[in-house]
Amino acid sequence: MPFHIRAIHDSAGGRAGEVYELESADMSVRAEIWPQWGFNCLRWQMRRADSCWDDLLYAAPEWKRNPVATRSGHPILFPFPGRLRRGTFQHRGIPFRLPANDSTGQHAIHGFTPRNPWRVVQTSAEAAFASVTGEFCLSKDLPEDLIHWPADFTLRIAYRLLHDRLRVEATLDSHGPEVLPFGLGFHPYFRLPAVNERSINDYRLTANMNAYWETVDQIPTGSRKRLTERLDFRIPRRIGPLELDDVLTDVVRDQSTSSGLIELATLAHQDSPVSLHILADSSFRELVLFTPTHREGIAIEPYTCSPDAPNLAERGLDSGWGNLQGGGRWTGVVEYRLGGVE
Repeated sequence: MPFHIRAIHDSAGGRAGEVYELESADMSVRAEIWPQWGFNCLRWQMRRADSCWDDLLYAAPEWKRNPVATRSGHPILFPFPGRLRRGTFQHRGIPFRLPANDSTGQHAIHGFTPRNPWRVVQTSAEAAFASVTGEFCLSKDLPEDLIHWPADFTLRIAYRLLHDRLRVEATLDSHGPEVLPFGLGFHPYFRLPAVNERSINDYRLTANMNAYWETVDQIPTGSRKRLTERLDFRIPRRIGPLELDDVLTDVVRDQSTSSGLIELATLAHQDSPVSLHILADSSFRELVLFTPTHREGIAIEPYTCSPDAPNLAERGLDSGWGNLQGGGRWTGVVEYRLGGVE
């Protein structure tokens, strides 16, 4: 029997629309996607033996009343992830300024896509998976912000739910003759099933990264450094009381798998029947680790570039900042896989 997809009408924060529910035929796994809130996969769940659902993504309990777009589920950060210093950058000698919308009111953060509605352009329910594809086109979906970016674009994201994984496929098209500068990031907040304690302190984290970006106020200074003991998760260890908001880099390349993806990180807990493996293709070269104050989930965030990437690139630093020729196409893949599933 195939996976199922159904669209239900729902609303959060006064913004109504269709919410897409993906579910396996045996009703063992499901996902819930909110196009009207940044095409966020708000929930990814496994069914317990008692038929209740266990969460693999943290969703704020006040989501329906106050859906803060980047604090629940799986936010999509584009055309830049993280903070952009003072909301300004230059592209080919032309200055651009974006609204200062981070928590300090000083910097731009996380691009246009997580806070705005997307359009669903395709659904598919097959024997082995269900998928929903959403699309965000700057000139069509947020034309008032065309002035803030050097080129128009369409970003498509396909969520593909399988029994043992959630796959996220990105396709980016650049419109017109201009070069499109960009960086893409995903901001998932993870939990593990069958863990009774709410805190992530006893979760065990592995991060296959060799270095980190030195930051001041969550913005890289431009200096990449060898891992300190605090940030060295190359050997699995307990998260404990650590407060993390750090940008790791320099992927351990020998962690590549038979699928061609590289394992960036793993999350586990002694009480959980599964471990969670975060994999990506080689274009995702940075990994942000963030522990929110509630500590009911941990954000493990694959980025294609560092925060403030265009300004670092302007200084001649390798920040991962992308430039896509007019009319060009770029693709990227991230997978979240469950280990220990038969």
